[in-house]
Amino acid sequence: MKKQNFKAYLISALLVGLYSCNSNDDLVTDSAAAASQFKVINVTHHDGQPFSTGKSTNSTTGRYVANPGGGVMMQAFYWDVPAGGTWWNTVNTKITAWSNAGIGSIWLPPVSKAQNGPFSMGYDPTDYFDFGNYNQNGTIETRFGSRTELESLITKVHAENMQVYADMVLNHNSGGQLENNPFTGTQTYTNFTAVASGKFPRTSADFYKNAYGNNDEGAFGGFPDLAHVVPNVQDWLWKRADGVGKYYKNTMKFDGWRFDYVKGFAPWVVNDWNANVGGFSVGELWDSNVNILNDWANNANSSVFDFACYYKMNDAFDGNNLNILNDDMMWKRNPYKAVTFVSNHDTDEIWKKELAYAYILTHEGYPTIFYRDYEEWLNKTKMDNLIWIHNNKGTGTTSILYTDTDEYIARRNGYNGNPGLVVYINNSSTWQERWIQTNWANAQIKDFTGNSTWIPTTQGDKWVKIQCPPNGYSIWSINM
Repeated sequence: MKKQNFKAYLISALLVGLYSCNSNDDLVTDSAAAASQFKVINVTHHDGQPFSTGKSTNSTTGRYVANPGGGVMMQAFYWDVPAGGTWWNTVNTKITAWSNAGIGSIWLPPVSKAQNGPFSMGYDPTDYFDFGNYNQNGTIETRFGSRTELESLITKVHAENMQVYADMVLNHNSGGQLENNPFTGTQTYTNFTAVASGKFPRTSADFYKNAYGNNDEGAFGGFPDLAHVVPNVQDWLWKRADGVGKYYKNTMKFDGWRFDYVKGFAPWVVNDWNANVGGFSVGELWDSNVNILNDWANNANSSVFDFACYYKMNDAFDGNNLNILNDDMMWKRNPYKAVTFVSNHDTDEIWKKELAYAYILTHEGYPTIFYRDYEEWLNKTKMDNLIWIHNNKGTGTTSILYTDTDEYIARRNGYNGNPGLVVYINNSSTWQERWIQTNWANAQIKDFTGNSTWIPTTQGDKWVKIQCPPNGYSIWSINM
């Protein structure tokens, strides 16, 4: 989708107070007294397996390897990345470092030629088969580069044992020629029979209004609205062996899809695509209603971006009320179809991003990292630490142990021998401490972020006191 609500700003570094504990004597006390201040707010009941994109590898080369915590995705672009055909090469230089950091997949912007040629971000597609190798719309290369550079990038991603997802804009087209439209009685820009690739020719019969009806779920930006009920559209998008989906998958070697503006067409479109083409898929359904997100994901047989989580995090962290994190979200309802995120090319509202990333990288779902957050705006060392924790400790179901306006504590319950973790988020200006119940009896634990120097031992009844820095987080697990 086109940019709607993007705020260009530099994120101020969160100040982390320095604190040391001279004695751990106060870590041992009667657990009954501790229980009086402990309360389980909510427990989610899901299959205990970690999220997985289905990829596995036994690589011992230091490249990305499938891990207990599941995948982390990098959104490998932002709105208005530099024009001039350099972006594919820029991303190519990042892949090895991302792989070493534990990133398992990248999401690219729309890769085909669009109406605005060398200046387009790709969301106004003209020729799905022009990857920067045909001279049309005023350019040979796309804004991002040439087909050769794109193929080199995809090859590099796969060499690092990572996956690459294409941004698919299926709702609308742009850049067609004028034709007499018998369905409107006017001339419309719906003639795409002369696209340079010669593939997916389409006319006014393939767009609403047409013989099948006046419209479907939604139009966007005044662009010609593809009618997916038309056999020609279905054939070229996902049924034909040389059609868009199968060409992208089998020839260009994409592993999955991010579907743009899925509010504009029915979920059966994505369901049919997935059944015919395969690969990972996630839909951009811009809605904070969990019921709507979950219904779409089930009907489309696809993952969906967790906008419910996004808006709840914004309200909780920036609105200074962490109790809101008890509310329903897609990752709680259906974690295997929830893709969580803190910001993206369309929307960037959360200011306390470090807390938000600590949240999504310790909880269920498939977390996405935004390019500018990782490469430009936030502390990359802290981000790499959170990715490591997610990959190595973020397993099992989730129990929310404590919340108030300033504090949030949750436990990942572990899976298949992995101990899981406890995450403590503190939105106040002072250090905080809480007694909590872990899943570990008589076990030494530590904060894997290094924000706390405590190394306490849990009691026989699994209780322990932990601490959290101001405006920060700590993440605890067995010291091993």
